[in-house]
Amino acid sequence: MTTAAYDAIADWYEDYVSTSAGDYSRRIRRVLGELLGRGPGRCVDLCCGTGAHAAHLRRLGWDPVGVDLSAGQLRHAGARLPVARADATALPLPDAAVPAAVCVLAHTDMPDYPATIAEAARVLAPGGRFVHVGVHPCFTGAFADRSDPERIVIDGGYAERDRSFRAWSPHGVRARVGAWHVPLADLLNAVTAAGLTLTRVTESGSGPVPDVLALLATKPS
Repeated sequence: MTTAAYDAIADWYEDYVSTSAGDYSRRIRRVLGELLGRGPGRCVDLCCGTGAHAAHLRRLGWDPVGVDLSAGQLRHAGARLPVARADATALPLPDAAVPAAVCVLAHTDMPDYPATIAEAARVLAPGGRFVHVGVHPCFTGAFADRSDPERIVIDGGYAERDRSFRAWSPHGVRARVGAWHVPLADLLNAVTAAGLTLTRVTESGSGPVPDVLALLATKPS
């Protein structure tokens, strides 16, 4: 199986998520809870990483199961939820198997996120919920200089879809593992192309320009 980019920084990332990014993570979980709502039932955490959101999913009444390509990340996640090492575009689950699936802060880690959304739609039962929470595709990325939170500067890189290690902060995750950009239209079109119904979209941020875009989509009954 392919070596995942996060394998080399798994221990650093575990510390980063639980310390430096603590406030940001709490904000992300609040958005996740507002869109996903309460369980019960199995919830697949796509690209679960270190399992940082497992406890929150349980508080919402869900039974989380994590899937990730990074063995290094799963070393940490395994203590927090049941996990499987697998590609998010080829989940080890049958059709219509689960009532919920989430992907949190991971869409820029995949070269083909639309394929992941399609796979999530496949494993969702009729009426099931898919929640995406990610960096804002218009205002966060290699193309966006966020050094001044009052004025985000966007360059022509917005149109690029290739992996980039360019980042306005040299100390964060993206400078270490890079990112694939998914423009806003590509993201929303991938949801509808997968046969899901877009139910709600939210934007949020710690400043006047949002840095997070999240959405809830449902599988028709």
